[in-house]
Amino acid sequence: MNTPAPRKLTALDVMKAIPHRYPILMIDTAEIVEADKKITGFKSVSGNEPFFQGHFPGRPIMPGVLIVEAMAQSACVLFLEKPDNKNKLAFFMGIDKVKFRKPVVPGDQLELRVEILRPGRVGKARGEAFVGGVLVTEAEFMFAIVDKEPE
Repeated sequence: MNTPAPRKLTALDVMKAIPHRYPILMIDTAEIVEADKKITGFKSVSGNEPFFQGHFPGRPIMPGVLIVEAMAQSACVLFLEKPDNKNKLAFFMGIDKVKFRKPVVPGDQLELRVEILRPGRVGKARGEAFVGGVLVTEAEFMFAIVDKEPE
């Protein structure tokens, strides 16, 4: 059985899929590794990120909650880039088993590997964040796919 090659998504594809925008957009590009199941998001961590002004002066470290957010946004892209989900949002419902193993600093590139453990309108995913092949953060999270409110 042939496994299809990962489908690459540009920064514009990511922004078409999810509603997040600067300064909270936490992924630059993505690759759908396995439809409905696995995605890898990428985030180049710049010293110009607004959170580095206060976290921490003289020792900039990316807040761990933003790394988890980047994993969750990767999962959002997997679901919300589908035409059936054009008018949907994905909300966090819970975060479990979070471990922060190494700091992420300016100049790092995050590789955010996310696998869907339980798909559906209320689902569960597992994410791992790597820098240079080294695991820096891991977490499981629950999400809900909901309708957008009418404008």
